[in-house]
Amino acid sequence: MSSGGREGMFTQSNSESRRITPEDPGDRPTMKVVYVVLESQYQSSMTGAVKRINAGSENMAVECVGYLLEELRDEETFEQFKKDVADANIFIGSLIFVQELAEKVTEVVAPLRDQLDAVLIFPSMPEVMRLNKIGQFTMKNLGQSKSVVADFMKKKKQEDGSSFEEGMLKLLRTLPKVLKFLPSDKAADARTFMMSFQYWLGGSPENLESLLVMLGQDYVEPIMKNMEGKEKVKAVEPVLLPDKAIWHPVAPDLVFENNADYFNWYDKEFCPDASIDVKTAPTIGLILQKSHINTKDDTHYVSLIAELESRGSRVVPIYSGGLDFSGPIEDYFYDAAGRTIVDTVVNLTGFALVGGPASQDHKKASKVLKRLNKPYMCAVPLVFQSFEEWQSSELGLHPVQVALQVSLPEIDGAIEPIIFAGREGATGRSVPLADRVNLLADRALKWANLGSKPAKDKKIAITIFSFPPDKGNVGTAAYLDVFDSIKAVLKQMKTEGYDIGDAPLDKQAIMESILNDPEAKISSPELNVAYRMSTEEYYDLTPYAEDLEENWGPAPGNLNSDGKNLVVYGKQFGNIFIGVQPSFGYEGDPMRLLFAKSASPHHGFAAYYTYLEKVFGADAVLHFGTHGSLEFMPGKQVGMSGTCYPDRLINSLPSAYLYAANNPSEATIAKRRSYAATVSYLTPPAENAGLYKGLKELKELISSYQGLRENEARGPAIVNSIVGTAWTCNLDKDIPTLPDVGTYDAKNDSFEGRDDIVGKVYSQIMQIESRLLPCGLHTVGVPPSAEEAIATLVNIAQLDRPEDGIESLPSVIAASVGRSINEIYRGNNQGILSEVELNDKITEAARAATRALVNQSTDSNGRVKEVKSAFDEVGNFFGGLMGQKKAWTQAIINAGFPDVDEARLTPLITYLEFCLKQIVADNELGGIMELLNGQFLMPAPGGDPIRNPDVLPTGRNMHALDPSSIPTAAAVEVSDGVVRKLLEKLRDDNDGMYPESIAFTLWGTDNIKTYGESLAQVLALVGVRPVSDSLGRVNKVELIPLEKLGRPRIDVVVSCSGVFRDLFINQMNLMDRGIKMAAEADEPLDQNFVRAHALQQAEELGVSLREASCRVFSNSAGSYSANVGLAIENGGWEDEQQLQEQFLTRKGFAFNADKPGMMEQQADLFKSALKTVDVTFQNLDSSEISITDVSHYYDSDPTKVVAGLRADGKKPMSMMADTTTANAQVRSLSETVRLDARTKLLNPKFYEGMLSTGYEG
Repeated sequence: MSSGGREGMFTQSNSESRRITPEDPGDRPTMKVVYVVLESQYQSSMTGAVKRINAGSENMAVECVGYLLEELRDEETFEQFKKDVADANIFIGSLIFVQELAEKVTEVVAPLRDQLDAVLIFPSMPEVMRLNKIGQFTMKNLGQSKSVVADFMKKKKQEDGSSFEEGMLKLLRTLPKVLKFLPSDKAADARTFMMSFQYWLGGSPENLESLLVMLGQDYVEPIMKNMEGKEKVKAVEPVLLPDKAIWHPVAPDLVFENNADYFNWYDKEFCPDASIDVKTAPTIGLILQKSHINTKDDTHYVSLIAELESRGSRVVPIYSGGLDFSGPIEDYFYDAAGRTIVDTVVNLTGFALVGGPASQDHKKASKVLKRLNKPYMCAVPLVFQSFEEWQSSELGLHPVQVALQVSLPEIDGAIEPIIFAGREGATGRSVPLADRVNLLADRALKWANLGSKPAKDKKIAITIFSFPPDKGNVGTAAYLDVFDSIKAVLKQMKTEGYDIGDAPLDKQAIMESILNDPEAKISSPELNVAYRMSTEEYYDLTPYAEDLEENWGPAPGNLNSDGKNLVVYGKQFGNIFIGVQPSFGYEGDPMRLLFAKSASPHHGFAAYYTYLEKVFGADAVLHFGTHGSLEFMPGKQVGMSGTCYPDRLINSLPSAYLYAANNPSEATIAKRRSYAATVSYLTPPAENAGLYKGLKELKELISSYQGLRENEARGPAIVNSIVGTAWTCNLDKDIPTLPDVGTYDAKNDSFEGRDDIVGKVYSQIMQIESRLLPCGLHTVGVPPSAEEAIATLVNIAQLDRPEDGIESLPSVIAASVGRSINEIYRGNNQGILSEVELNDKITEAARAATRALVNQSTDSNGRVKEVKSAFDEVGNFFGGLMGQKKAWTQAIINAGFPDVDEARLTPLITYLEFCLKQIVADNELGGIMELLNGQFLMPAPGGDPIRNPDVLPTGRNMHALDPSSIPTAAAVEVSDGVVRKLLEKLRDDNDGMYPESIAFTLWGTDNIKTYGESLAQVLALVGVRPVSDSLGRVNKVELIPLEKLGRPRIDVVVSCSGVFRDLFINQMNLMDRGIKMAAEADEPLDQNFVRAHALQQAEELGVSLREASCRVFSNSAGSYSANVGLAIENGGWEDEQQLQEQFLTRKGFAFNADKPGMMEQQADLFKSALKTVDVTFQNLDSSEISITDVSHYYDSDPTKVVAGLRADGKKPMSMMADTTTANAQVRSLSETVRLDARTKLLNPKFYEGMLSTGYEG
C-alpha cells in the first residue's frame, strides 16, 4: 500500500503502483496508455500485457498508467491524472457510473480528445461514452439522435428489457452483418472498436496485448511510420469464454455449457474423490462475475468453493457475460425435469441480479428468484477500498458501493450483505477474507438446512424484547400485540408439523409462562429462568467474551446473572424456545450514556445468543417486533467485520425479523448489521381522532349557530357560549384573536365579527377532529376489518398522484362546485367560516363515498373477504341503461354535491379497489413460515401505506429505497411549499425579518416515506436545487441565483439521526456540497447568511472558510442517538448543563464531503454553528408516530442547547411541519404538543383503544 492518499478518503491507494515505463525501449517508438476503471481486476492483466510487449515486440514499446475511478476524488491524484492524459496516445475507460467522477473524467479528456490517437470507452454514463473515437468511428450522438448503434440498442432493450452491456454483447454477435453496409473506412474503425471491446471483455493478458498492439500499429503515428514496409502483426481472434456457463476451478474443461456435462463430471468424478455424498449433500448455487474469470483474478471464488466443499456441500458456480443473471439461473439451477437443483443461492458479484450498476429490472429479478424459491444472499467483494482501508474505516463499506451493491440487491429481495473479499493495495488482485468466507459458507448452509430439515425436527428460537428496559416493556413492540401474535405463529407452526410441545394456545397463558409475573419486572428475578450458564461454559463457548471485560469486568457481572451464573430468561415448548433478549445494559450504569462512542454488549447479552446457537441449538431465530438492541450494537455501519458486535452475536444463526412496515430505515439496519431477513407487519389503521367532552359540545354549538346565525336573539347567545366553551377547552392559546370571555358580548359585534370568531374556532376543532390516530395494536394474521379498511382508504384517496394520473377525491368533489381544493384549504387555515364549512362538507362526502365503495365487498362479519369489482358486473350494464349512479357517486350527491363527475372519479375508484385488495390481503403468517422453511420471500418497499400503497400487502421482505433516487421531483415541490409557509410564519412573528439560521433534525424513516422531503427543505433554505443525472440519479446540486430566489439564503445546522447517516451518506454529501457552494458564493452578506456566519466562524476558530462551513452533523459511526432521554430515565444527570454537553459530544461529529471516509469530532464547530440559530425545526411525516409517542423527537431537539449557547441567551423558536395530510401545516412546537395531547393523550378513543390490549398497549 502506498501512503499517497490523504486521511479521510475511503480510497487511499495510489495510481503509482499501476505505472509501468519500458526499461529498455532502444530506438522503438513508445506509446503512452492511460486507463481508468471502476474495479481493480484489470490491473494485473494490463501490467502483464505491457510487460510482454516491452520484452517481445520489435516495433513498439508501451508506457502505461492506471487509475481507479474513486482515486480521482483526491486532488493530488487528479492533478497527476491531468498531466498523464495530456501526453498520452491512448485513453481507455470502463464502467464509469458515478456522476461526479464521470464529470471529472470528461472535464480532462474532452478538451484533449482531438490530440489523442484513440479514446476507448466501454460501458459508462452516456456523456463519457460520447468521448469514444477510433479513426472515423465515434459515438458523439449517443443517446441523443439517430445512429445505427443506438437504434439497435434501443430496439434490443425494448425486446427483452436488457441492459446496455447485454445490448453491446448482442451487437458484437450481429456486427459482421451490419458492417457490410457501412463505407469501408468507417467499417474498419467500427470493427476495431468492437474487436477492442471483445479483447477488453476477454480480460486476460494475451487479449489485452492484442488490443494494445492493434491500436498502436493502426492509429499511433510514430509506430505507424516505424512499421512502413514491415509486416503488421496479424490480429489474433479474441480468446473468449462462452457468454454464460458453469465454471469450476479444478474442472478439466474450463467451462461447461450445460448441466448434464457438469454433473456428469462433478457427481461422478469430483465428489467421490472429495468424499462428498451426492445423495445427501446440500447444493449451493454461486453467481460469479465473468471478468474475474477472464482476468484469472479468482482466488476469492476458489476459496469459498473450497470452504463449501470441505463442509460436504455441492456447488454450481455460474457466470454471465453481461449483467443479467436471470438467464443462467433458469438454465443451470434446474434439472431436465424442471426441478430446482440448488438449496441456497449466493450472488458473489454484489450487483443487482438484472442490470448491475447501470439500470436494474427488480420486478424481473424477484420473479425469477420466487420461481426458484430458495434463500438468496448477496455477498459483497470490496471494490473501491483495499482490505486494510475497510478494516480501519469506522463507516465500513464505501458509500458508492453501499448504493450499488447493498441497496440495489435488497430491492431484488437479497439478504445478508457479507463482505467476503478485499483487494491488495499494490497488485489490485482480489484476496479472500478467511473469517468472512467461513461465515458466509456457514450461513449459506444453515439457510439450506431450513429448506431440507423436516419440520418436526426444526428448532426455532422466538426472541422478544424489553426495549426500552423497564417494568412494562417485556414483550412489547411498536403497534404489535406480541403475545397474541406469538399465539398465532405457534398455531401455524403446529399445523405445519413443528413440535411445539405443550405450548398453551392462549395469550394470557403464554405470557404467564414466560413472565411468571404478568407485571413483568425486569429487575426482579420474576421472569422464568430457562437456563443457567456457568462462567466456565460461557468463556468456553463465547470466543469474544474477554473483549467485553474492558467495559463490564469479568463475567458474570450484575446484569442477567444470579451472582454465579449467567441467566437466560424464557421458556421452551418442544422444539420452540421463547426467550427474552437482554437489555442494552445502560440501566446498571447511567454514566455510560455520556460517552461519545458506544461501548459493547454486556456478558448477559452475549450469553443469550451463545445459548441460542450452541446450547439450545436453534436452526433459526425469529426476532419478534420492532425492535431489539442487537442491530444497534457497536461496529461498522455497513459491511461488518468479524470484530463488529452484531456479527459476533448472531454469528451463523439465520435470523427472521418481524418488523413494522412503516419503519423501513431501522429494518434496513437490522438487515445490514445483523443479517436479518425481515417480514413486514401492518401498523393499525389510522382513524380520525374524533371529538369528546367540551370539544364535542363546541362542534354542536357551531352547527346550531350555522342554522340560527341570522336570528338576532339566539345567534349572539350561541356565539357567547362558543367563546366561553373555547376558553374552558384552553383554545385561547391556539386562537390569539379569541375575545376575552369576561368583557366580550356578541350582541355588540357585527355579523362579520361573529363569523370570524366562529370560523377560527371551527377551523381549530376540525384540525383536532380529522387528525389521524392509530387505534389499538395489530395482531399477526388478523387483516383489518371493513371499518379499518375504510379509515385507511379515506386517507389514500386524499392525495393527488399525478405520476399515475389520479386526482384526489377532495379535488374532484371541489371541482364539481367550481373550486380548487388548495384554495379551500387556504381559506380553511385562515379560519374563514364559509371555507371551513365547505372543507368539512367535502371531507364528509369523501368519507361517505369511500364507505359506499367498501360496503359493496363487506360480509356479514364486517370483514372484506374478496373485493367485488364495481366495474364488471352485469348489473352494472343494466344500471347504466337505467341511468342509475354508482353507489359512491350517489353518496357524494347525497352529501350535497349533485354535479360531481362520475367519469372523472373512475381512475381513482379503480385505484382504491386495487388498494383495498392489498389492505385486506393477509400474508404475515405465510411470510414468517416461508423464511423458517428456507424459501425466498418476495421483496416490498417499507414506508407509509397511505403515501405509498405498494407497501401493502405486508408479510414481505421489506427494503428501503434506492438512496440515489431522492429527493424526487415531487418531494422537492412539496418541500418548497413547506419552506414558503415556514418563512412566512416566521416573518409574521418577527416584524418581517427573515431568520438567519435554522437548526434541522433529519430522520431516516421520514426521508424514506416522503422520498426526501426534509432533505429537500434543507437544500431549499440554502437556495440550492438538486439535479439528476442522465440515469435519473440525484448526485449533484446547483445554486439558485439570488434574483431568482427572491430572499436571502438561510443558514442551516443539520443534525442527522444515526439511522439517516447509515442509509443516506450520499445525501449528507449532497447537503454538505450545497452548503459549501452557498458559503463560497461571492454575494452580499445580508443576502447570504451561510457565508456571513461561515466567515465569522472561520475567523473565530482559525480555520478555512470551507472547513468553517461544515453544517452536517451526526453521531460517530456505529453509534446512535444523543441518549438524553435514557439519561433522564435512569437519573444519571446532575443539571441541564450536563445533558447539553452530552448532546454536543454525541451529536458533534461533522460530515465533510472533502473527507467522505470519516466522521470527525467537531464539537467546537457544532457549538459555534448552533450559536447563531434563531429557529429549530423538525418534520412529522406520518400519523402513526408523533411527538408524544417516542422520546426521539425530544432526544434530538437542540432548542435548549441553542438557548444555552447564544450570546443573548434567547430561546430560539421551535417549529414543526406536519405533512401527514394533503393540507400541509407549519406549527410551533407548543401548538403541536397541544394538538397531540388533545387528539391522543386526553382522547378516550385513543387511550381506551390502547388499554384494551393489556400492558403492551
